[in-house]
Amino acid sequence: MVGRPEPSCRRVEVTRENSAWRRGPGSERRGDKEEEEGGLQEMFVWFQPESESVVKVNACSSASARGSSDVSMVSRVEHPAAGYRKIFETVEELNEPIPAEVKGVIPSWLGGSLLRMGPGLFEVGDEPFHHLFDGQALMHKFDLEDGQVTYFRKFIRTDAYVRAMAENRVVITEFGTAAYPDPCKNVFSRFFTYFRGIEVTDNCLVNVYPIGEDFYAVTETNYITKVDPDSLETLQKVDLCKYLSINGVTAHPHIEADGTVYNIGNCFGKNMSLAYNIIKIPPAQPDKSDPIEKSQVVVQLPSSERMKPSYMHSFGITESYFVFVEQPVKINLLKFLSAWSVRGATYMDCFESNETLGTWFHLATKEPAGYMKSHKYRTSAFNLFHHINAYEDQGFIVVDLCTWKGHDFVYNYLYLANLREEWEEVKKAAMRAPQPEVRRYVLPLDLHREEQGKNLVSLPYTTATAVLHSDGTVWLEPEVLFSGPRQAFEFPQINYSRCCGKMYSFAYGLGLNHFIPDRIVKLNVQTKETWVWQEDDCYPSEPLFVPTPGATEEDDGVLLSIVVKPGSERPGFLLVLDAMKLTELARAEVNTIIPVTLHGMYKPTPPP
Repeated sequence: MVGRPEPSCRRVEVTRENSAWRRGPGSERRGDKEEEEGGLQEMFVWFQPESESVVKVNACSSASARGSSDVSMVSRVEHPAAGYRKIFETVEELNEPIPAEVKGVIPSWLGGSLLRMGPGLFEVGDEPFHHLFDGQALMHKFDLEDGQVTYFRKFIRTDAYVRAMAENRVVITEFGTAAYPDPCKNVFSRFFTYFRGIEVTDNCLVNVYPIGEDFYAVTETNYITKVDPDSLETLQKVDLCKYLSINGVTAHPHIEADGTVYNIGNCFGKNMSLAYNIIKIPPAQPDKSDPIEKSQVVVQLPSSERMKPSYMHSFGITESYFVFVEQPVKINLLKFLSAWSVRGATYMDCFESNETLGTWFHLATKEPAGYMKSHKYRTSAFNLFHHINAYEDQGFIVVDLCTWKGHDFVYNYLYLANLREEWEEVKKAAMRAPQPEVRRYVLPLDLHREEQGKNLVSLPYTTATAVLHSDGTVWLEPEVLFSGPRQAFEFPQINYSRCCGKMYSFAYGLGLNHFIPDRIVKLNVQTKETWVWQEDDCYPSEPLFVPTPGATEEDDGVLLSIVVKPGSERPGFLLVLDAMKLTELARAEVNTIIPVTLHGMYKPTPPP
């Protein structure tokens, strides 16, 4: 083990004269004269370690912390060498785990496995995959034991992967890549293949999570794949349609302390219209039977458009409610059905956006489960992929989201050709894309007709508003928690076991710089303070929070992130950060490039 010295820091006070800063919505309430008299209310403290990594802190006064995000400390790093291209390149799986060289000290209590999913095969034969979400599923594992670390990876043996390898071509249509009939077949075989249409992919590259005592790699279709979290062997393909009335489910379920799994997917409702079903999978069964066989639909939510359900990637949950955000990015069902018989169509071809519809918030109670049809919340159009958290407080539901302004579908900008461009071209493309923003919405539960036209939100710590209109809808305006030009706070994580569905203070996310991941960010959602870990030519992944055993503070724990540093002797490493200070504790370096990973989980070592 090689020791890593504690970085020394110097303090730099950043004022208006020597720092880029912006004023957020709501700051117009304080005039220039008042600002001159009162002095600058916000001060940045920028900690610059003498090592390569950087920690930044945005310290806001209590007064400004209650307003919108007046100032954001965001990445100003440029990537002219375009080293990020390496995370979008094909790699080979490993025959056995390889040892990592550890620098620094890994906490003695940290033992278990970091499991991650992402694309690892970006072309088959001479046929490339086109979209970020098309590459074939590669499962990664960092094992930690007694301060030592190993790394392992294997491709999931899905039908999409096995058949592609056998035929040396793309066989099943993916998110943005179409599969074509085998040119070696005769004309009659190709004719019938053409009219039979495309198959639904089982390429489970998005996430991995437990159901009962088993683990499943998942995408967003009806197929999930049981895997062995130790050997990474593929065990079983499961079709959820055999057990539930759903067309597919999100890759972001909510898992309660007892192991109960909740998820949401679209389905056919009454009169052949589309709807959304929230499903429940029970925890591990005493008789060792499969919990999936006992899964059920607990509540159904209506779609605002009969034949055009919204794209959904996650949903919210509190102690008593489900929160579903219906965004203006829609799946055109007629396009989708025709795509099964139109050669060359992909899932991406079936999406369309409708700005006039705006965005709808739906609520449902958990116990007893029921849709709250009298509560209709609406706001302006935005894209949504990741909920941060939601909780109840004094008759309100507070919902924190990673949003992208407008109705233009963000996935349109995630084609690999765009992400592999030269840095200046990457920036130009991002300038055309929606602007990211972390927002807080507040939904009042107690609605009275006589309060029309008034702001119903009375929580003292937020500027979010909710106004009841004459048609019974409640118009929501958010509080901005974080915003920076083309700088996204995404792939959010919290202290899930302690804070999911409850009032909380801290969120951790991956910083995207014009869609390129180049920093890890901690956000205090109450004060809007931010801390940043960033290192030159490093490309991290979603940070997972692991709490310190017996911790009393919410942020007492570590963050785990897979980082790629192209060009270095050991270009891939597991980064271990102190979640309180966002300072580096250790890194475990391996002599291999690790392609981009999307989501995953930490599986602790079971107690003896």
